[in-house]
Amino acid sequence: MPADVVCVGAHPDDVEIGMGAAAFQMASEGLEVVIVDLTDGEPTPYGSPDRRRAEAAEAAAALGVRRITLDLPNRELADTLEARKALAAVLRELRPRIVVGPYAQDAHPDHVAAAAIVLGGRFYAKLSKTDIPGAPHYPRRVYRYAAIHEASALVPSFVVPASEEALRAKMDALRAYRSQFVDNEANAGVLQRVELQTRYWGSLVGSCAGEPFFATEVVGVRSLDSLV
Repeated sequence: MPADVVCVGAHPDDVEIGMGAAAFQMASEGLEVVIVDLTDGEPTPYGSPDRRRAEAAEAAAALGVRRITLDLPNRELADTLEARKALAAVLRELRPRIVVGPYAQDAHPDHVAAAAIVLGGRFYAKLSKTDIPGAPHYPRRVYRYAAIHEASALVPSFVVPASEEALRAKMDALRAYRSQFVDNEANAGVLQRVELQTRYWGSLVGSCAGEPFFATEVVGVRSLDSLV
């Protein structure tokens, strides 16, 4: 089934942290939204492949989106020809108008690699005379969300306002990852921090919550009065 928007993460929970509310709102508006995890996120201290798969499915259900998990290697993710082709094959199958990937600057090497794979996969998806399955397709727009492992003062291209309902769905999706945010005491404050950050971004645009996005190309608007 085709998708309108494909959201790519290095690991399960990346998309939920960075744009869970926006994903929920788009799905609620009738758009077909698909999360593509490049890896299964394992190994982690309290996780397992089966457990993470179940958690990721629960999180996707909370957001009302579909989910696909590729078999690229966690902790060793790299912008390789294999990785670009793997994502390109998914983009050819789903044929989205928009692709959203991770912010390109991060302390986590997998996130940096994932950001590059998104751009490479988008480009490879349009190639002809290739062994990539499916017909060529070139998503019109690529944006980035923020789910970073460093304290950075980011300046987004725009902020998408989120409702209380969307924020609740985002936090419910994140709470599904019990192996990461409940059992692992080292991550005990992550969910509170994510909620505070989401409310902060919303406050900047007159909303109870919001999420920042970063354009990879110049974005046009139809008129000034279309802005929030």
